[in-house]
Amino acid sequence: MKNFTLILFSALLLACGGPVSDKLPAPELIDKSIAGGEFKEASRFIRLYLTSDSLSAAERYELNFRLERMDRIRKDFDVDDTTVLSYIKKYYPEVTKEEIAGWESTNALENLTIDGKKKYFHNAGRNLFRIDTIARKHFDNMNGGQSDSLSNLLTWYVPSVVKSGKAGKSPYVQPVKMKIRYTLTVKSNQVPEGEVVRVWMPYPRTDTKAHSDIKLISTTQPQYMIAPDGYAHKSIYMEGVAQTDSSIKFGYELSYTSYNQYFKFKPEELAQYDVNDPFYKQFTSENAPQIVFSDRIKNLTKEVVGEETNPYIKVKKIFEYIDKNFPWASAREYSTIQNIPEYVLANRHGDCGQVSLLFITMARCAGVPAKWQSGWMMHPGNVNLHDWAEVYYQGIGWVPVDQSYGRVKGAIADDDSYFFFSKGLDAYRLIVNDDISSSFYPAKIHPRSETVDFQRGEVEWRGENLYFGRWRYKMEVEYL
Repeated sequence: MKNFTLILFSALLLACGGPVSDKLPAPELIDKSIAGGEFKEASRFIRLYLTSDSLSAAERYELNFRLERMDRIRKDFDVDDTTVLSYIKKYYPEVTKEEIAGWESTNALENLTIDGKKKYFHNAGRNLFRIDTIARKHFDNMNGGQSDSLSNLLTWYVPSVVKSGKAGKSPYVQPVKMKIRYTLTVKSNQVPEGEVVRVWMPYPRTDTKAHSDIKLISTTQPQYMIAPDGYAHKSIYMEGVAQTDSSIKFGYELSYTSYNQYFKFKPEELAQYDVNDPFYKQFTSENAPQIVFSDRIKNLTKEVVGEETNPYIKVKKIFEYIDKNFPWASAREYSTIQNIPEYVLANRHGDCGQVSLLFITMARCAGVPAKWQSGWMMHPGNVNLHDWAEVYYQGIGWVPVDQSYGRVKGAIADDDSYFFFSKGLDAYRLIVNDDISSSFYPAKIHPRSETVDFQRGEVEWRGENLYFGRWRYKMEVEYL
């Protein structure tokens, strides 16, 4: 039927006169084709649209990015069934076809059918043993369980932060000084000879009390620009000239001091919000396409929060619900997902940024101001990208919530340590972003590689954006 539709449509184009714009397919045909995994068909429709001279610059940009998004999905879903089955059988040799089919139907074994072929997310096999409780037992039996050095660290570290926080007057305690070396290397022959390569790299925010004494020690390029505090994505920008058969390296070294945060308020001490304040309205509103109060979000928030009116207890209920029900799993690229909180609900798992966006959406839906924060986690032996959130309490200000870290498990007896990450944050952080999908300084010309967050960097030249895989990054940490 799909091929017949396309043939009929092409015949109509040939038979009719008049401008191309008069014969374009309905826009919903593109959306329907993409949703159905018919990427070749959707690409033909989009390219036909792009022949029209009546498109605005914004419309042309969006159509080109739809083509780009399909390419990105293909890159994420590039594994066939034999590869996935082989991986699963390493840890669960007796797996049955019925079990595989069941995991596929729930997307615990994440897959898409693209142009008639079933393809799996490149980390679908490993994720299965994180998401499904029965599958996880087989993995643990084979591996004897895996030690989690981060959890072990937090088990003893968090109570010490709570103790310091309770004893002091400031929520910022026990500073940690670190030196970082960040490098971004564009691979050879990605950009034509002589063209200028533009690079944005993550940089610590200077408008947060959690960071101090930021000292830039050295840079690979003598010319650079650091984004002003008004930009939600804090970056250091550099340029370089491409040379044939040569990679280009960008980077910097800096030191800074980072503070643990612990806010020791009691729920009953919180003041009421002024619901007519523009600030309150801004941070309790929707922000499409990621923060949307769908019927599903509204119903779930009502179910979790109930009739509760205290803002912290609302936050705690949402925090605990997400922590209990959505296990961590490595994520496909955010730019390939239309609405991340809905994706988490549908697939019953999420990485740090995905569950943080679900938390922010539910908190806002419950009338608690919430926003995004992200950068890097810098714990010894666990340096990685990381996302979390902040909530606002009247009379206190912004308070961090690390949904992905969740409740602190282990040898923890007191409730304050157990729920530390519902109103605190450890010092091993590089805070870069204060919002999602914001502007860069200086402005970026082409679509971003990461359309939501900014942690790895962004690279482009005047001809195109350079997507992940065409360059690499490295963060090194020295604890001072």
